[in-house]
Amino acid sequence: MSKFSNITIEKKANIYFEGKVTSRTILFEDGTRKTLGVMQPGEYEFATDVKEEMEIVAGHLEYKLNGEEWKVIEGNEVFYVPANEKFQVKAVTVVDYCCSYISE
Repeated sequence: MSKFSNITIEKKANIYFEGKVTSRTILFEDGTRKTLGVMQPGEYEFATDVKEEMEIVAGHLEYKLNGEEWKVIEGNEVFYVPANEKFQVKAVTVVDYCCSYISE
């Protein structure tokens, strides 16, 4: 899906790692939430509260989930992170991403 309709966008940005990772939260009428963001090249660690779907819209990213090996992902690919987990990423290039929060 390249466009979202009937959404609310939170004005305040989510800013991490001294501005090297930023995102905006979008809310849908059904209560679901996503963030649209950009990562500058670098290495970062994140933690989840709920299961997350990380869609890499553009860019080259390496990621590592707990207990797994590093994997490579490029634009138009998706990976999932379980709830209550930490994961590491290496943005090799500028990465454009969409994170969907999945309540199960």
